[in-house]
Amino acid sequence: MFITKPFSALFSFIRRNRRTLITLAFVLAVIVSLIFAAGKMYQRWDNHPDRGAVAMSNSPTGENYTTPKYLDQGWSESESLWFYNTTQGSGLIPYDFFLVLEQAESTEPLRANAVMDNFRYLPQQPTFFNPDGLAVGFVKETYQGKDYVGYTCAACHTGQVNYKGQALRIDGGPAMADMVGFLTALEKSMKATQSDPQKRERFVQAVLAQDNNYSTAEQITQDLAKWTNTIILYNTVNHSHLDYGYARLDAFGRIYNRVLQHVINKEQLKLALLGVANPDESRLLTEPQVDAVLKDIDDTIIGDAQFALITQRLMSKEGNLPGLGQRDLLRVRGAIFNEPSAPVSYPFLWDISHSDYVQWNGLAANEGVGPLGRNTGEVIGVFGILDWSTREKGFSLSAYLTGEKNKKKTIDFKSSIDLTNLSRLESHLKSLKSPQWPEAVLGKIDQDKASRGQLVYNEYCGSCHQVIDRSAWDRLVVANMTGLNTLGTDPTMALNSVNYTGYAGNFESVYQSTDVGDVIIQKRAPVVQVLTAATKGAVATPDADKWALRRFADWAYMLGKSFFDNEIKPSVKSGNYQPDTTANPYQSLLAYKARSLNGIWATAPFLHNGSVPDLWSLVSPVEERPTEFCVGNREFNPVNVGFNTDGCDKTDPNDKHRFIVEPLGNHNTGHEYGTGKDGKDKLTEQERWDLIEYIKTL
Repeated sequence: MFITKPFSALFSFIRRNRRTLITLAFVLAVIVSLIFAAGKMYQRWDNHPDRGAVAMSNSPTGENYTTPKYLDQGWSESESLWFYNTTQGSGLIPYDFFLVLEQAESTEPLRANAVMDNFRYLPQQPTFFNPDGLAVGFVKETYQGKDYVGYTCAACHTGQVNYKGQALRIDGGPAMADMVGFLTALEKSMKATQSDPQKRERFVQAVLAQDNNYSTAEQITQDLAKWTNTIILYNTVNHSHLDYGYARLDAFGRIYNRVLQHVINKEQLKLALLGVANPDESRLLTEPQVDAVLKDIDDTIIGDAQFALITQRLMSKEGNLPGLGQRDLLRVRGAIFNEPSAPVSYPFLWDISHSDYVQWNGLAANEGVGPLGRNTGEVIGVFGILDWSTREKGFSLSAYLTGEKNKKKTIDFKSSIDLTNLSRLESHLKSLKSPQWPEAVLGKIDQDKASRGQLVYNEYCGSCHQVIDRSAWDRLVVANMTGLNTLGTDPTMALNSVNYTGYAGNFESVYQSTDVGDVIIQKRAPVVQVLTAATKGAVATPDADKWALRRFADWAYMLGKSFFDNEIKPSVKSGNYQPDTTANPYQSLLAYKARSLNGIWATAPFLHNGSVPDLWSLVSPVEERPTEFCVGNREFNPVNVGFNTDGCDKTDPNDKHRFIVEPLGNHNTGHEYGTGKDGKDKLTEQERWDLIEYIKTL
């Protein structure tokens, strides 16, 4: 939730100094225009005819396919490749490390096409913007003179549909990626590289051969330890009892935790550690142990490196350190962070720039600078390097916007987040169109059935899911919100977004705007408040990697563009939900969004948490929906409209392909329209098939 009200003071300053600013603006406009023109030409240089896609044979998944083809979604070859390879500020690990890192139990590279395909990332061949042939959505990010591998938007928002050996890439479609599985394998690989002398020596020599960021073996081994600890910390903090499996991620839970990790101060962390209890409710850690753990830790900002050190100390038995095991470490985690226990499907991106509210629960308003705030939060979640630090009191726009202006110390929000590229990516999505049903591959649509199904859709679906023209430049997609009790779907994601709390660090006792008035952030506050404050600070901080004039020019252009180039205006949410009140200022978030269904055929599995495998099951009563099915297959079923649900071992509780609807977070209940439970007549079997046939046409 990104609030634009604090920017009104900025406009007052502009009015008082308009003559000077007009002259400066003219100079900056010339500079920005030249930079923009050069950038537009540059982004067209990568125009590989297959957009870098490769065929897969002998795949470990058993799914072999020819070189993927593309449907007409409004993007050329160069426009797809620019989307795949445009950095946003994500820094997972050093780039040289990723290029040569072996799997934990073999010498095969972790980044090999077959390995990445097994995690359901999309393999690519080398192209101009991707010379090392990384999978879709993995890219080289340069920050403060060093190179990292990071995620782009495309990693989570590019899909693929296979059918009888043919493959169709879907730009902006939901990924089938198992991100948790990949990060777990990354941790194992880095640990094995540290512990196995032969593997470590091969790694060091391979990194040195890159002749890039490292010149000595000692530098490499030091950074290997540092980044291994960082990945261990991330995986530990975000451990969940719920196995996400393929095609899902609790992105909000992970964004929340990364923000809490970077804003909690030493005093609050000490309180949290002293409050951790054993099962018998006795104190887990003594005060001398906590003091030893927090020795020499920064008073105001902690962050990745110091948190990794804290984790090491918590597990160490040296001196007065407590020597905690994994179970106790998770108890500590629970006192500081929140379990990311609400995985949801990766949403599709077409029409997102034309939508009034986005995110599954309508958390983000899309007007004004809303898209920039939303995308900044996303980069925080996917490994933006957050070099946040404290500075003595003094004016800064970030301190003003976050409410810290009267604090003795304020936060400097320096980071790798690329605000300019985030703005460009959002604009790029305006031209993306939903994929149309490919009759040449998946079979012709029965127009008679579809015509009958249109009438069914109008009566049962049309009030929530508007029908739009995918090509209309002025289309406006309305998010129709439905409250949890009315909709009946799994409530976990919406509840977590509102109920999760955490220590607010330097944001304690600052004012923050909501739609029903200002609130004061308390020591332990709803994480949505902490995230909003942190996002404002990040957006108000120009790119640290650019020279001064360009840094300000790009930042001013980006902010102005967000205000004046966004056709989405402020509006009240539509739908049947509980509105915000002064007592419950985030109550409207206890709802889920219905949006236009154009291109929905390419986005299985369905419901916000991916708990229903195909459209046929979705238009069926809950008791007829499968309670267990397989995910991770890309082979398409054009009859039921979803992916093949066969192939997993239902006797193996650790098979990540299995989806079981029993645990909270996985429930497949609700959305029973047309089943006779919604006050209308139950659809006949033929009417359900007619409805599905019409949905194919959208």
